[in-house]
Amino acid sequence: MTYANLLYAAEGPLALITINRPERMNAISLATLDELHQAVQRAGEDATVRAIAITGAGERAFASGSDLEEVQARNLWTSFVPLVQGLADRLERTPKPAIAAINGICMGGGLEVALGCDLRVASTAATFATPEGKLGLIPGGGATQRLPRLIGRGWALEMLLMGETLDAAQALQIGLVTRVVAPGALLPTVRRMAEKLASYAPLVPPFMKAMVHSGMEGSLQAGLALEKIAQAALCETEDKAEGIRAFLEKRDPKWKGR
Repeated sequence: MTYANLLYAAEGPLALITINRPERMNAISLATLDELHQAVQRAGEDATVRAIAITGAGERAFASGSDLEEVQARNLWTSFVPLVQGLADRLERTPKPAIAAINGICMGGGLEVALGCDLRVASTAATFATPEGKLGLIPGGGATQRLPRLIGRGWALEMLLMGETLDAAQALQIGLVTRVVAPGALLPTVRRMAEKLASYAPLVPPFMKAMVHSGMEGSLQAGLALEKIAQAALCETEDKAEGIRAFLEKRDPKWKGR
């Protein structure tokens, strides 16, 4: 499969998806969104893939936002179509962990794509903002909902209302990202993370991810009950028995995925 706006590379356990519009600062057009949906689905269906990463081509931008030429044409009715929201939802629903490898400008719709990922790793050159207020708009790809869930109401309102740019150190401080590395170390770091995820029993990362995302949408008690059900299910797997045996015998486990 070939893409006009993306690069797709299967690198061992990692599916690396690169937004490839450097001449437009990797702005996310409707065609790019459609290809991102296809690529995430492709990675999700590939049994060899254990983690998905999204990054931007070039050194200047992860994704500078939605394509403003297309945004200019939106009206009351087309604005209700869940464009970036739908991609972020897909990233959250896919069982495989998704990592945003943020290499430069990450703003507007680009930030909302990153918010749909489970993990966010930034280079020291990364910058972040929600500038939609300056355009007479509010975010429409999930930032008003995902930001406060991730970084708290106060910092979310600071970013949304002020629209000011944060650097990578500030993003790390408020929990918008969890790792900051030198630009040249960004993709090697993500590849090591994928290898780490691939070292677990295949059912573990999907169960972990599902527990967190589903638990955040309900009450604490409902989440705790679901956690015990999920743990009990894993206790019945061959991999659980193998994992404990391997630990006691001081050897690497041989997972079967069942």
